[in-house]
Amino acid sequence: MSPVIESQEHQALRTAVAALGQRYGRAYLARTAREGGHPDELWADAAKLGYLGVNLPEEYGGGGGGIAELSIVLEELGAAGCPLLMMVVSPAICGTVIARFGTEAQKQTWLPGLADGTRTMAFGITEPDAGSNSHRITTTARREGDEWILRGRKVFISGVDIADATLIVGRTEDAKTGRLKPCLFIVPRDTPGFGRSVIDMELQAAEKQFELTLDDVRLPSSALIGDEDAGLLQLFAGLNPERIMTAAFAIGMGRYALTKAVDYAKTRQVWKEPIGAHQAVAHPLAQAHIELELARLMMQKAAALYDAGDDMGAGEAANMAKYAAGEACVRAVDQSVHTLGGNGLTREYGLASLITAARVSRIAPVSREMILNFISHQTLGLPKSY
Repeated sequence: MSPVIESQEHQALRTAVAALGQRYGRAYLARTAREGGHPDELWADAAKLGYLGVNLPEEYGGGGGGIAELSIVLEELGAAGCPLLMMVVSPAICGTVIARFGTEAQKQTWLPGLADGTRTMAFGITEPDAGSNSHRITTTARREGDEWILRGRKVFISGVDIADATLIVGRTEDAKTGRLKPCLFIVPRDTPGFGRSVIDMELQAAEKQFELTLDDVRLPSSALIGDEDAGLLQLFAGLNPERIMTAAFAIGMGRYALTKAVDYAKTRQVWKEPIGAHQAVAHPLAQAHIELELARLMMQKAAALYDAGDDMGAGEAANMAKYAAGEACVRAVDQSVHTLGGNGLTREYGLASLITAARVSRIAPVSREMILNFISHQTLGLPKSY
């Protein structure tokens, strides 16, 4: 089936997940964040219905699908107002990397729990001084006998407090060249030397952001994911799903905001007709809808390429999808708030907090400028400025 037209199975999945999302909604997620809790009930229900592990292999308790299916789940939960951010991290990044590159023991240990929601994993790549430059990562891992010793810092890492372990991107020295190459390590939450401190964010979300310190963290050799020489291949196997899922997150959020605005524009009456009859209100909402639909098309293409095993093609499409979705989300949220006027800034209507949340889709996990760099170098063949 072409990704342009969704299969009946995908349409049925959308409908089923939307029904689950409607049972919880924006009010549930906002209350959970306000009370400092986590959306455990929704996470458990989504897991019980098989949605969390829909992309993981069947032999380890997953649904045997791909990122195409997982992105549908996140988008529909987002469109209902209750997206689960840890879906981007736990099954999409960590689950994918372990399923593709992990040892049999690592798969047996982690995948069933990630699939049924009983275990979660965070992902640690961003560093205070490296930002978006993964080549400047300073977290290093050195061998000592049968152990690895990790030292470094990470920042803006989601959900570390609730994750059983964090997949840490470090760098090891290549014996042949002496250069540092990226490697991935599973670091359990309570490992000695593994510290965390919460970052005070203006953004109100159930999933907190953390700064991590790795102070001579000792890990067994089994903590290393896959082949020490796979390097960037393993890393980008996790980063492409991350970008696709971030696009799903953004599209869902944009759809939620747009639905609220359209409902309001149909019923809000100031003159003779509802305000939605005026083109100055209607056209920007129609434009937002078009942009969200276009972004979803690119997301579906990226997921189809990734699930077909085309990592290079998926890399380009995933970056484009993330860019398009971030832009569409910001504009949809902005226009939705504007449509409601003063009501758009009240807690009652629940749109104002999305202004901050929507910005995240432009910034994380990679900024739109870095995506433009990627496309200008990789796709257009233009020279690098750095």
